[in-house]
Amino acid sequence: MDGVDAGRLRLAYEAVLAELDAGGFGPPGDGELSAEQIVAHLAANDELMSEATEAVLAGSPFAYYDLETIHRPQLDALVSECGGLDGLSALLRATSQKLCVLADRLGPAAETPVDTVLREGFDLDVDESLPWGRALDLHTRIHLPMHLTQLRALRPHPHPA
Repeated sequence: MDGVDAGRLRLAYEAVLAELDAGGFGPPGDGELSAEQIVAHLAANDELMSEATEAVLAGSPFAYYDLETIHRPQLDALVSECGGLDGLSALLRATSQKLCVLADRLGPAAETPVDTVLREGFDLDVDESLPWGRALDLHTRIHLPMHLTQLRALRPHPHPA
């Protein structure tokens, strides 16, 4: 694999951002994340992935990515800081754009191993050194679509009469 498919990564983000633009989200179920918390989570995660990608591009041996470091109080603080869904959507546009630009630059460096901790639900459970391009691919194919599904589930469905 030579590099990362940044085009697929952009398309995955476009689907999430289009869902946000459509709006109309209801409250989450017990223990579930709100639309605002999901977007805050994705933006915070983009920043972690960008840091790791920058380290890989710089040839740093310290590239490390740990999604488990993001906790709900941090998400709530980010939600508050951004002033709700519109501000969070703008933040996600910026963080996702930065990550896509960095991913475009990876080329053969995508094979660089990065210690990766990625645990979410039952779909993702990674705690090992992965080629960084593989971690970005998991983000594109599994992580973003999983949160897109969560956002869609927050939209109230009309009940049949």
